[in-house]
Amino acid sequence: MKNILVTGGTGYIGSHTALALREAGYQPILLDNLDNSELFVLDSLEKISGVKFPFFEGDCRDSEIYSKIHELYPFDSIIHFAAHKAVGESVENPLKYFDNNINGCIVLLAAMKKLHVKNLIFSSSCTVYGNPENAMVTEQTPLAMPESPYGYTKLVCEQIIEQVLNSSSNLSASLLRYFNPIGAHQSGLIGEKPVGIPNNLVPYITQTAIGIRECLSVFGNDYPTQDGTCVRDFIHVCDVADAHVAALKHIEKQTKPSLFKFNIGTGKGTSVLELISSFEESTGIKLNWRYADRRTGDVIEIFANTDLSNSTLEWKAKRNINDAMRDAWNWEKSLHDLNNA
Repeated sequence: MKNILVTGGTGYIGSHTALALREAGYQPILLDNLDNSELFVLDSLEKISGVKFPFFEGDCRDSEIYSKIHELYPFDSIIHFAAHKAVGESVENPLKYFDNNINGCIVLLAAMKKLHVKNLIFSSSCTVYGNPENAMVTEQTPLAMPESPYGYTKLVCEQIIEQVLNSSSNLSASLLRYFNPIGAHQSGLIGEKPVGIPNNLVPYITQTAIGIRECLSVFGNDYPTQDGTCVRDFIHVCDVADAHVAALKHIEKQTKPSLFKFNIGTGKGTSVLELISSFEESTGIKLNWRYADRRTGDVIEIFANTDLSNSTLEWKAKRNINDAMRDAWNWEKSLHDLNNA
């Protein structure tokens, strides 16, 4: 069973990817500093899979942690999730994001070179496209200055990885540009657990439905879209996890150092109102929401052209929005039970 190091392995997407890796016959080795996740995730992973996942508590900026893990569990591939990801917080504290996200990527790449680790799957974002003229973006869509320091760190890390590959490095990398991961594992045992007030739409929806938040604000109703609200490509987190397994299998087949860039989405735009309607339809719960003023920096409409990832990775999103909203609600109820146990 091949060892795969997963940084940020107890986080939202990292934990779902760890399960997908295990199901595909890999041994995920999890590294996380627990800054935005909790140890109970390890118990949940064991309940779902029936096996314990090797776990190391540590920071991705600690160059020595990679050598320590490699001695115990030799690996030649890394999936790098570890990064701060709250857009609003990044605006308030950009230096925190530059240090953790950019410096963390540099330390990781140096460790890979030192340990002769050859494959990297990098957690990127559609924010690298900025506010594109054409709502449907391909991997050839020009990159632009992102709307937030968080997005800027993803763009810079992509550029750093590409320049390292262009040097004498033997590294291969796949840059996976996620659109909007939502939902949770169908077991209801792992999912997105934001710290404080959620920055992402779906946790705010589920927290409003369960009574933690009084009302959901829909920012803007006069955008040039079908119903006046912003449009995004919402993709089930388990489909995102499956994409990482597909990207890993693909990069393992390469016979020379290579760089790949893939959009990871459904290929379909969904408006904020459509997402609310999907939640109500999937759960039977009427959501308390209201319109609010537009937010500065919100992209009006963006969704993925996934032709390249569908054909090259032989991967395609299989779950729909209703599946994601149902699973997100089941996870919210599980969290409520956990918090009130």
